[in-house]
Amino acid sequence: MQRRLIECVPNISEGRDRAKIDAIAAVVETVEGVRLLDVDPGKATNRTVITFVGEPEQVCEAAFRLVKKAQELIDMRQHKGEHPRFGATDVCPLVPISGVSMEECAAYAKQLGERVGKELGIPVYLYEFAASEEKRRNLANNRSGEYEGLPKKLTDAAWKPDFGPAAFTESVARSGAVAIGARNFLVAYNVNLNTTSTRRANAIAFDIREAGRKVKQADGSEVQVPGKLKSVKGIGWYIEEYGIAQLSLNLTDITVTPVHVAFDEACRAAEARGIRVTGSELVGLIPKQALLDAADFYLRRQERSLGIPEREKIKIAVKSLGLDDLGPFDPQKKVIEYMLEEPGSERLVRMDLKRFSEETAGESPAPGGGSVAAYVGALGVSLGTMVANLSAHKRGWDDRWESFSQWAVVGDKLRNELLYLVDEDTRAYDRILACFSMPKGTDAEKAARKAAITEATKGAILTPLRTMQVCVESMTLMKAMAEQGLPASVSDAGVGALCARTGALGGYLNVKINCAGLEDEAFKADVMKQADELKARAEALEAEVMALTLAKL
Repeated sequence: MQRRLIECVPNISEGRDRAKIDAIAAVVETVEGVRLLDVDPGKATNRTVITFVGEPEQVCEAAFRLVKKAQELIDMRQHKGEHPRFGATDVCPLVPISGVSMEECAAYAKQLGERVGKELGIPVYLYEFAASEEKRRNLANNRSGEYEGLPKKLTDAAWKPDFGPAAFTESVARSGAVAIGARNFLVAYNVNLNTTSTRRANAIAFDIREAGRKVKQADGSEVQVPGKLKSVKGIGWYIEEYGIAQLSLNLTDITVTPVHVAFDEACRAAEARGIRVTGSELVGLIPKQALLDAADFYLRRQERSLGIPEREKIKIAVKSLGLDDLGPFDPQKKVIEYMLEEPGSERLVRMDLKRFSEETAGESPAPGGGSVAAYVGALGVSLGTMVANLSAHKRGWDDRWESFSQWAVVGDKLRNELLYLVDEDTRAYDRILACFSMPKGTDAEKAARKAAITEATKGAILTPLRTMQVCVESMTLMKAMAEQGLPASVSDAGVGALCARTGALGGYLNVKINCAGLEDEAFKADVMKQADELKARAEALEAEVMALTLAKL
């Protein structure tokens, strides 16, 4: 069952006092089940972006505690910074990650807003998908006038807070207001310029942001001229910390305007004004796919294969976007999927070769033949993928790069699945062991234990069966590379096919032995029929690839 997860990304109006920042962020982890992913302070903006994730109820509790702590520690009467703001916790968006709809997320935002207004006495404005009316959907509308304009705003009936006091009390003077909402995943993205001019940076931002700029007509009237990019908000500012001007962009829907498109458009707009983009900066976290899409975009431009490992793609994206321009970029701390990885979820595949062999040779029955079969298969498809990648940029084959790239992409996908199966085979074994420790005193407990063991055993059968399926599928890649690939690497395609056959037959042995103790005869018969067919197919493909390979040697 898919886990219900939402992300919360509060922005607090403190970016210089590390003790206050840490104290505010620390309350997040006082809620069990909530994981603090990132704390990203900015000195010039005097603002910190905090990111945490968990199940909805727990995240809302952590968000409430954070807003309360910020109210205690931040006095908005003393706050100065480059970024627009109107409260100690300026914005507090909830973002659906998995198993939660946007409508549900909006409902959670409303519940959180009501509690903040009632219990903390902070004016709350709901925005984006949680907004109470259309004009409040846009965060900029809610925050217009900033903190300094709050006394007047709170007396305006059109801008009465959704929750909390509609008066600039002593308490509100200290805390300011907060915008709480539900939104899509937003990428806060700054583009670095080789200028110190805020005016010129603003002009570039106006060129590309969706809202564009107001242009005065000959009759004195003003017309709003939209910018180039949809779902992009932006301004220009000078960052004293770095000694440069930046475009501060919010990419509110990266399916509409991806990061690499925003970066390239910024480069064009800057160049048109005699300014050069030197790199860019991520504030907070980014989905892995956004960087992989950027890598594919730049690889296509270079007519290079897209079927290279994920780690290399991330490196290409970082270099192409200049994400390391202002300091080192650590994907493990900036990519949300890497931050969410469960410790130990890839225990085996993260070992070096020596350690993996030692672990296999030890006294424990796991990892065993199933994990090794999947790993051998992964090595086989890695060789086939290598041949495709080498062929994609062979001199004289420029018109064929895309075809080989497509093969390499297939190979890389299969390789990743087999690596997953290396650990999954051991996890399947662990699930069976866990069932044997279940209570078995009463008849009901015995029945539940037996049913659990049966289901876990079926899982331990289906895992090596999947290893067989993936290994056999990968052999079509090795065959294609033996036929069409780089002649100098035909032996690699042959070795790849031998490894894939070994992986498939290794999976077969594990399917067969795990079926031995299962009482569900219909399930066993169906699985063994599939396994026998896959075994025969693996042996036939190996013979075909070997014949092709030997004919070219």
